[in-house]
Amino acid sequence: MQVRLFRRNVRVNLALQGGGAHGAFTWGVLDRLLEDEELEISWVSATSAGAVNAVAVASGLSEGGKSSARAKLRSVWEAVHQAGVPDLLRLNPFLYGLSRAPLAQMASLWSPYEFNPLGFDPLRRLLSESIDFEKLRNSSPIELLIAATEVATGRSRIFRRKELTVEAVLASSCLPTLHHAVEIDGVSYWDGGFSANPDIKTLAMESPVEDTLIVQLNSLVRPGLPTGVREISLHANRLAFNAPLIREIELIETVRECWQGRIGGPRGRYGKLATHRFHLIEAGRYTGALSPDSTMKPDWQLLSYLFNAGRDEAGKWLSRHRASIGRRSTVDLKERFLTVERAGDPGADADSERASVKAKAAAGSDIAD
Repeated sequence: MQVRLFRRNVRVNLALQGGGAHGAFTWGVLDRLLEDEELEISWVSATSAGAVNAVAVASGLSEGGKSSARAKLRSVWEAVHQAGVPDLLRLNPFLYGLSRAPLAQMASLWSPYEFNPLGFDPLRRLLSESIDFEKLRNSSPIELLIAATEVATGRSRIFRRKELTVEAVLASSCLPTLHHAVEIDGVSYWDGGFSANPDIKTLAMESPVEDTLIVQLNSLVRPGLPTGVREISLHANRLAFNAPLIREIELIETVRECWQGRIGGPRGRYGKLATHRFHLIEAGRYTGALSPDSTMKPDWQLLSYLFNAGRDEAGKWLSRHRASIGRRSTVDLKERFLTVERAGDPGADADSERASVKAKAAAGSDIAD
């Protein structure tokens, strides 16, 4: 029997970014983390696809522990694949014909109130059938912070575990070009990615655990100038969904600079931001090679590719940085997110080139020329 010395149980928060079908990468990361007997998940802040992953984990943990959480994640993503062509389109030959073109192109023709006047959303049924929200609210061992965006003000609304419903997750995942706004208590919401993708500020300020692992799906840099209508729209959305995370990191770095060298250490409401330890697993080398349309195409080959990539990256991160949890940050947020010349962007090294080739093989026609 092999005895492992100097190992310790560690706890970490998770911050899960949104990204549609690219959230399968996060599924892979979570699957690998849940496989680790000595790592415990504390709080989870999540948006959009990240929110779907978060409630799947919380639901599974409340029902039977880590193995149940892994099984729940898989069942949810299998259901996402099965719902890849929404039932509304299957029932309407005209819309189904249009759906063979990129979904973003179809959405540019009409608003969802025109092509889907009844507000049909297959994600509602998927979540309702897969997640026991009452049990999650009452029994989940992890706290959840699920972000949505108030349509009227553009402000972020954070739904916590005790108030989570299927409507809250739908609100967090509501792309306004594809779905009707989600109304909760008289307030209309759109996708949380517009305002918090995800909310790392609240997580760092309120969680009793002082380590947060960010799972970043969206590439910060996508070379080339978009010139077509669809390409411009998709590129603008990518910039919009990256902006909230960059703003929060700017705040964190400002707080750190203000407190640097002060006697007595950080204090006040934002004091915990100065000392919170951050870690990062990023999908950019994989998702950066994919067409932006691929976020709305849950092809099983692509989902499996991203799942395996997420597992691999999480395994590498645990191997390299497990000993740092509870002791030091393993990512320089300022250098990674706020510096113009960023090492590690897609195409920066041989690993990225190999990932790009594999992504093209996995996604086929979803890859941009």
